[in-house]
Amino acid sequence: MIAEHPIFEVMAREAGEESPLWTAALRPRDAWEAETVFSSLGPDEYALAIESIYEGYLLHYAQPRLFAPPDRDTSVLLGDYLYAHGLVRLAEHGNVTAVADLAELISLCTHLRAERAAPDADWAVWAATAALAGSGDPTLETARSALRLDWDAGPLHKLARNAVGSEVLERAIEAHRRRVE
Repeated sequence: MIAEHPIFEVMAREAGEESPLWTAALRPRDAWEAETVFSSLGPDEYALAIESIYEGYLLHYAQPRLFAPPDRDTSVLLGDYLYAHGLVRLAEHGNVTAVADLAELISLCTHLRAERAAPDADWAVWAATAALAGSGDPTLETARSALRLDWDAGPLHKLARNAVGSEVLERAIEAHRRRVE
């Protein structure tokens, strides 16, 4: 267990300041699995936002790193809070395109889960979005459309690999797979 990381310290503190429900759902500090997953692919200034949104995703669909809510309803509400808080954090940087990119990521992951389609594609959306968030690169939308319309994650995978390199990408994918399996 990685018990300390500045991103996770801030995420836990701010969630606790927002609601006593989130404080109650927080795991004991020595049980935190404070491993960053996709923030290493994007700009450093977006790290807290990306990891907050990712923790929200994990609360909705997989194994969260910091929280252990007592029931599904609390998990969904906390996940929604972290989605929103991450987007607010991102907006503080003034890049509307980055906010739109991460909002589209949330939407597309929800779509994939609802359709139970392309089961191993969510990491590609996460990786490409984290790597290109806020860049305005039109190939990101083209690649997202390929996934949305044809269940083809290949273009997203290629974008992420080209942006960050195979080694960095593989570390993020492996960390993600440990959370979702």
